Amino acid sequence: MQLTKVVARFKDGSLLKGKSYDFSPQKTSFSIMTLNGEKINISIEQLKAIFIVRSFEGNKNHKDRYEDIIPGGGQRIGIKFYDDETVIGYSLCYSSKPNGFFMTPADRQSNNERIFIIKSAVKYIEFLDSFASHQKETAASRI
Repeated sequence: MQLTKVVARFKDGSLLKGKSYDFSPQKTSFSIMTLNGEKINISIEQLKAIFIVRSFEGNKNHKDRYEDIIPGGGQRIGIKFYDDETVIGYSLCYSSKPNGFFMTPADRQSNNERIFIIKSAVKYIEFLDSFASHQKETAASRI
């Protein structure tokens, strides 16, 4: 059983750190084993996003730059959540799953390896041009 480090961000602003072995985009719930060993079942619809992370500590001094090109990563998109947080990355299938979709952050130095975006938490998605840096800046500023 492969355990994945995750940070579950809820729509109410709270978060939960732990490891999961049963998350799937097709399921409506999954389990997290918290850092203190408690197993919690979570409904996908309670969440804003699930961040698959390198470490639970992260780097508080890191400022996301979202400038990296991810070959084979799909369409470059900007996501604006209802709480006004914005993330930029790449997705191959932003509309194929009913609950949400995976995104690879456009910052390879980010603590986030992948993000599962919950569709019901998204205010809008904007498609971004990844080839012209001046257009990137313009498009990113509109998000």
